[in-house]
Amino acid sequence: MERTKVLITVMTYPHPSKGYQELVCTAGVTETGEWVRLYPVDHRYRPPEQQFRKYQWIEVDLEPHGHGNDNRKESRRPKLDSIKILGERLSTKNDWAARRDIIDKLPHFTVNQLKERFNSEKESLGIVRPTRVIDLEVREAKSPDWKPEWQALFSQLTLFGPQQKPLRKLPYSFHYVFECEDSEKSHTAMCEDWELGVLFLNEAARLGSDEKAAESVKAKFLGELCDASRDTRFYMGTKFPYNTWLVLGVFWPPKIQQQSLF
Repeated sequence: MERTKVLITVMTYPHPSKGYQELVCTAGVTETGEWVRLYPVDHRYRPPEQQFRKYQWIEVDLEPHGHGNDNRKESRRPKLDSIKILGERLSTKNDWAARRDIIDKLPHFTVNQLKERFNSEKESLGIVRPTRVIDLEVREAKSPDWKPEWQALFSQLTLFGPQQKPLRKLPYSFHYVFECEDSEKSHTAMCEDWELGVLFLNEAARLGSDEKAAESVKAKFLGELCDASRDTRFYMGTKFPYNTWLVLGVFWPPKIQQQSLF
């Protein structure tokens, strides 16, 4: 067990869990610039003083994951009761200077390079700066409901367990289509960012329509986060056990204008 300081940069939309009610895939960067994946984390069921947000530093006791065949280099099992939040979120003031000071120093890759590093070193997290974001595809989910065993779990927890919080399955999935500097063809990767899910739910409630909510998500995550005025990067990682690469979050500070010497 090792006490580790981590800047949280990735939180995915929750999924049901038999052992933890629900789980969030969480990842971040240590003080020495190393990626770590924290799993499992039952974020919404943590006490309020442990419900960290993205771009907050935390301290947490970590150990090698040891879950099944998960041999990914960054995977760690956190001791949940040891989580301690260290101060407020890093600010977006001054063109996101506090966040950029950390993220800009990290290595950036293409998708092809990430795949090569996974094959050789089992590195499964990294930052990609796309050269062109083409689309955010909206696809209807195969089923609007959680699979039967998870629905049964929700019913059981509601009746016999601690207070069960609502967790709607998103009726759509969202997939970025983009290119990197070494792309022979475009890449397509599903976006599992928690903030995307929250935006969809809020817009569905506000607009009274799932279809309109999906359009609103696309307008935000494609039209705003990937606008030409933004220095857009994707936090990318693999999905266990399939090793499919996903967009786990988006870093979208404004582009810094280079000052002319003349």
